[in-house]
Amino acid sequence: MICCAGDEDRSTQSLRRPAMSRALHADDTVFVDLHELVFADPSLMVDLAMVAQRLRQAGGHLRLRGAQPQIQRLIELVGLHRLPNVILDPAPSPA
Repeated sequence: MICCAGDEDRSTQSLRRPAMSRALHADDTVFVDLHELVFADPSLMVDLAMVAQRLRQAGGHLRLRGAQPQIQRLIELVGLHRLPNVILDPAPSPA
């Protein structure tokens, strides 16, 4: 499980690198919790795409959960959701 919260951009890339590296060794599905992510730039999407590619080579999946509307738009804009082993769960309903 990878949890992304607050703001994720190039300045936080080194902080998320250890979690991304650990995810590369998963046997099956890696879940990415995006519930608390408010802002992200494309650097996060590139990192997630890299993890997805490595997981695909090992037969695994990357499952994105809880993306807020602005994050879901970014995922769709960069095409992360179109990678063959990436699963984008539906956005949460507004409360």
